[in-house]
Amino acid sequence: MKRIVLLASGSGTNVENIIHYFSDNKEVEIVAVLTNRKDAKVLERCARLNVSAIYFNRHAFIETDLISDFLNGLNLDLIVLAGFLWRIPKSLIDHFPDRIINIHPALLPKYGGKGMYGMKVHEAVKENLDPETGITIHYVNEHYDEGTIITQVRIFVDAADTPETIAQKVHSLEYEHFPRVIEKLLFKG
Repeated sequence: MKRIVLLASGSGTNVENIIHYFSDNKEVEIVAVLTNRKDAKVLERCARLNVSAIYFNRHAFIETDLISDFLNGLNLDLIVLAGFLWRIPKSLIDHFPDRIINIHPALLPKYGGKGMYGMKVHEAVKENLDPETGITIHYVNEHYDEGTIITQVRIFVDAADTPETIAQKVHSLEYEHFPRVIEKLLFKG
């Protein structure tokens, strides 16, 4: 049995998609979803989907080993950041080397780093008239969006696209590819 935990900060659309993707897979267990926002919509999704969800605050995550110790005790194969916006502490990365992954809504290294998430990324793509954008799935290290790239998937940006239509295209890529990449990582080797 492969065991994963998902971390999210917002609405949880990718979390829900991943939960649905693995719902009939008897070899994968989504142990829990953790969030750093007590008002995150992902909590409602998890309640509806009957998946354990846990809220934690900055102190527990950054200034103590509480979350790291909790996760370490779960015998996890993979930690998946699905719209999680805080930088991961080095202690957690050290506990789970090459077992924490993230998805970013752009083709890194473009439009990565602190503060580059969600619509801010799509607005930057439009403002710079980029002919393409996409998603990057990467391992997490101690710096925002600088871990080793696992895969990138590209889409063309049409001149008529708005940040909102770019976001829709990128979300479609996320929903299609993220669960598949997770599955490949879980069962590689």
